[in-house]
Amino acid sequence: MTGGTSSSPEGGQITPRLIEPPPPVEMPREFQPRRLGRRAIPVLALLTALGLVVVLAPGLGQVRELLTGADPAWLALAVVFEALSGVSYVLMFRPVFCRHMPWRTSWEISWSSLAVGSIVPASGAGGLALGAWILHEGGMPAERIARRSVAFFLIKSSVNFVAVAVLGTVMALALVGPELSLWLTALPAALAVLLIGVVVAIPRLGPGPPPPPDAVKFRRALFSTRGALVKGTREAIQLVRNRDPLLLIGAVGYWAWDNAVLWATFQAFDASPALSVILMGYLIGQLGGLLPLPGGVGGIDGGLIGALIVYGTPAATTAAAVLAYRVILFWLPLVVGGIAFASLRRGLNRADRPELCVVPAAS
Repeated sequence: MTGGTSSSPEGGQITPRLIEPPPPVEMPREFQPRRLGRRAIPVLALLTALGLVVVLAPGLGQVRELLTGADPAWLALAVVFEALSGVSYVLMFRPVFCRHMPWRTSWEISWSSLAVGSIVPASGAGGLALGAWILHEGGMPAERIARRSVAFFLIKSSVNFVAVAVLGTVMALALVGPELSLWLTALPAALAVLLIGVVVAIPRLGPGPPPPPDAVKFRRALFSTRGALVKGTREAIQLVRNRDPLLLIGAVGYWAWDNAVLWATFQAFDASPALSVILMGYLIGQLGGLLPLPGGVGGIDGGLIGALIVYGTPAATTAAAVLAYRVILFWLPLVVGGIAFASLRRGLNRADRPELCVVPAAS
């Protein structure tokens, strides 16, 4: 703390006035390391149980043979692809939330969010919540954070649906192989187009009439949520129309490199399914991540394995490739993000890291 003296009107000295420093910034309870560590335990337990099932369960001998014979070079390449996917996430985060944010801060927030998303269900929503808290501590208005969080999630997710709409159409027209039923090509494409149309139409809903002053808390929260959804969707469309190179490269890269991880894990087990099959199975399988399961374990795995088998990939090879993919998808963001999270926590109250406490509200 600092002190100073002042004079009375009569010229006498008075007691020095003490100026208290601002209180230190603390992570909210749900993002404290111990609490996050406890949340990671069920994910690790599920992954361990899944591994034991593969190792010990009868009838899975072929999967075990494939896992023990995996090509380490392809698995190493898969790790590199996952790292590139994380870097793409960083590229996308900065132009959506704050163009003036230092790259170090963007790196730390983005990778910390990915790490939290590895152990929290709901398809990465927990990770975005951490980023939102950091930005709010930095001075960004909560209403803007809500809008931009919606925009970020929509842009990140829309790449998948646009890919399915395009790929499903060209596969239905037999322009790329393999030849599959229209139920597996045209129908997913049509549903993707329908969903994209619904999202584009959301801004037309408008914010709706404001609740009266005596409205219950739930109704006020519903109004705020609707406003964030409508405005966030409008901003997502505008951000895409602006054609910011970093945003577009980041959004497409995050999706493409993650698909490349799955492709590389198939190669590790000497399998080469058509890229179109991997891309189509990827989106449908990833819907399992929306289930409220710790780290998405079981939801994403089961969804990917089931979808890819339906698209014609061998069952044992698919199970081995998806398990390898999920291990990489879990551990790399957790390790890199854990380091970034530790740096972020240390920097919150350091005088030489002012950008962590003052994030420009306008980009």
